[in-house]
Amino acid sequence: MVHPHLPSAEAAVVAIRELAREFDLEMTVTDDIGADQTSRRTSSGAFTVLDDDGSLPHEAYVELGGSPSVTVQIFPEDDARIIVDGIEFADVPRDSVPAFVRAVHGGTAHVKGRFFPPGWWLVVPLPGDETYKELVPGASLTPWMNRTVR
Repeated sequence: MVHPHLPSAEAAVVAIRELAREFDLEMTVTDDIGADQTSRRTSSGAFTVLDDDGSLPHEAYVELGGSPSVTVQIFPEDDARIIVDGIEFADVPRDSVPAFVRAVHGGTAHVKGRFFPPGWWLVVPLPGDETYKELVPGASLTPWMNRTVR
């Protein structure tokens, strides 16, 4: 499924803010604007604000309250890193971020156990055929993860 296009980090923050209101979650946002401020622009010179193409990169870090704990770091390169109860999902396309947050707080995200290879996996299915899975390291699950085991 094609998700609605989010042309900027700010558009993704607005979409997450709408979900936070829908699920009654507290939300804090930290914005880093300029090539000298964003995390992936370490090669930028001191006080260099614009990228080589003249654009002004914007990175946002969003923390959502409630259970599970969710943080979203939205990068200028059209992707994001989402951490759910300590489990990191890297390289999530920016357009998929709202559907990902909805899956986590809407109840479709779940933990699945496997015998081989042994372990627990946090599974976040999105509309269509898009699914994200990450191994839960160790044997301990958070209380939210325990409630979502299938």
